[in-house]
Amino acid sequence: MKVSDAIAQRMSVRAFQARVPPAATVRAILEAAARAPSGGNLQPWRVHALTGAPLAELLAHVAASPPQPEPEYAVYPPSLWEPYRTRRFQNGEQLYSTLAMAREDKAARLRQMAKNAQFFGAPVGIFLSIDRRMGPPQWSDLGCYLQNVLLLAVEAGLATCPQEYWAFCSEPVKTFLGLDSAQTLFAGIALGYADEQAPINQMRTPRAPFEEFALMWGFSDG
Repeated sequence: MKVSDAIAQRMSVRAFQARVPPAATVRAILEAAARAPSGGNLQPWRVHALTGAPLAELLAHVAASPPQPEPEYAVYPPSLWEPYRTRRFQNGEQLYSTLAMAREDKAARLRQMAKNAQFFGAPVGIFLSIDRRMGPPQWSDLGCYLQNVLLLAVEAGLATCPQEYWAFCSEPVKTFLGLDSAQTLFAGIALGYADEQAPINQMRTPRAPFEEFALMWGFSDG
């Protein structure tokens, strides 16, 4: 598979089959993703992958834990400005319209949101963490690792959903995984085989036109 094909096919899947990917495949993805670039070759990522009984125990532990007063970090800047505010709003409307959920049906929307805490039914849950002393450059390195995981999963015939949702219940996750306060839980990744029949997996988010975010200077070939 060409990299361009993997990029075009990758999407955030929010409904999975129960079938568990082979352990060797999961390991190969996580290991190969470590070819991601990192400044000074620090390789700041730390990875936990769970399936079966350990994953079920973790999800039960999170469900039984009290609400976390504050998220691990601010997932979005406060008071989003344009065009980002509109993009986020339209993304939410597109998602819930795919499920035929009216804006006024707050209970249904909350139930859908709560599926994040179950990895959307994925049989593999992956957590990415990083030393809290690391700064934005190393967070960017971690993002490169995450993207590699997503694209390698496509190549392997698997589906993913990257989730910053776990910032809102990071403390019970860190307790279960044995991560101390020196670690920041950055994200989770739901991994498995997509449920192709689920309406929510028919959603395809748009992208801004090239001219809206890029300028090319000095090129003479058109």
